[in-house]
Amino acid sequence: MRITSKGQVTIPQEIRERLGLLPNTEVEFEIDRDGVRMKRAAAPRRIDRGRALVEHMRGRGTRRITTDEIMKLTRG
Repeated sequence: MRITSKGQVTIPQEIRERLGLLPNTEVEFEIDRDGVRMKRAAAPRRIDRGRALVEHMRGRGTRRITTDEIMKLTRG
Protein backbone atom coordinates (compact mmCIF):
# COMPACT_ATOMS: atom_id res chain seq x y z
CA MET A 1 0.00 0.00 0.00
CA ARG A 2 1.27 3.45 -0.84
CA ILE A 3 0.41 6.83 0.70
CA THR A 4 -0.69 9.42 -1.86
CA SER A 5 0.72 12.95 -2.03
CA LYS A 6 -2.37 14.05 -0.06
CA GLY A 7 -1.60 11.55 2.72
CA GLN A 8 -4.39 9.17 1.74
CA VAL A 9 -4.46 5.38 1.73
CA THR A 10 -7.16 2.95 0.65
CA ILE A 11 -8.52 0.68 3.36
CA PRO A 12 -8.88 -2.78 1.83
CA GLN A 13 -12.49 -3.80 1.17
CA GLU A 14 -12.24 -6.90 3.37
CA ILE A 15 -11.27 -4.75 6.37
CA ARG A 16 -13.98 -2.15 5.65
CA GLU A 17 -16.63 -4.88 5.42
CA ARG A 18 -15.44 -6.71 8.52
CA LEU A 19 -15.48 -3.52 10.63
CA GLY A 20 -18.60 -2.01 9.03
CA LEU A 21 -16.75 1.07 7.80
CA LEU A 22 -19.18 2.70 5.39
CA PRO A 23 -18.64 5.90 3.41
CA ASN A 24 -18.62 8.98 5.69
CA THR A 25 -17.79 6.91 8.79
CA GLU A 26 -15.75 9.08 11.17
CA VAL A 27 -12.47 7.49 12.34
CA GLU A 28 -9.69 8.44 14.74
CA PHE A 29 -5.98 7.68 14.58
CA GLU A 30 -3.70 6.92 17.55
CA ILE A 31 0.04 6.37 17.60
CA ASP A 32 0.67 2.85 18.90
CA ARG A 33 4.39 2.35 19.59
CA ASP A 34 5.86 2.33 16.08
CA GLY A 35 2.55 2.09 14.23
CA VAL A 36 -0.81 3.75 13.90
CA ARG A 37 -4.14 2.45 15.14
CA MET A 38 -7.33 3.52 13.41
CA LYS A 39 -10.69 3.15 15.14
CA ARG A 40 -14.24 4.27 14.61
CA ALA A 41 -14.76 7.67 16.22
CA ALA A 42 -17.31 7.95 18.99
CA ALA A 43 -20.39 9.35 17.30
CA PRO A 44 -21.51 12.64 18.75
CA ARG A 45 -24.98 12.27 20.17
CA ARG A 46 -27.19 13.76 17.52
CA ILE A 47 -30.48 15.08 18.77
CA ASP A 48 -33.18 14.61 16.18
CA ARG A 49 -36.30 16.72 16.03
CA GLY A 50 -38.48 14.28 17.98
CA ARG A 51 -35.97 13.93 20.81
CA ALA A 52 -35.53 17.72 20.95
CA LEU A 53 -39.31 18.17 21.31
CA VAL A 54 -39.50 15.60 24.10
CA GLU A 55 -36.60 17.25 25.93
CA HIS A 56 -38.29 20.63 25.54
CA MET A 57 -41.57 19.34 27.00
CA ARG A 58 -39.99 17.30 29.84
CA GLY A 59 -41.04 18.63 33.24
CA ARG A 60 -43.58 21.10 31.87
CA GLY A 61 -46.67 19.12 32.87
CA THR A 62 -48.98 20.80 35.34
CA ARG A 63 -50.82 17.68 36.46
CA ARG A 64 -49.79 14.17 37.52
CA ILE A 65 -51.36 11.47 35.39
CA THR A 66 -50.90 7.71 35.41
CA THR A 67 -50.05 5.57 32.41
CA ASP A 68 -53.50 3.98 32.58
CA GLU A 69 -55.13 7.43 32.44
CA ILE A 70 -52.99 8.38 29.42
CA MET A 71 -53.94 5.16 27.64
CA LYS A 72 -57.62 5.79 28.35
CA LEU A 73 -57.35 9.31 26.92
CA THR A 74 -55.56 8.17 23.76
CA ARG A 75 -57.96 5.29 23.12
CA GLY A 76 -61.10 7.28 23.70
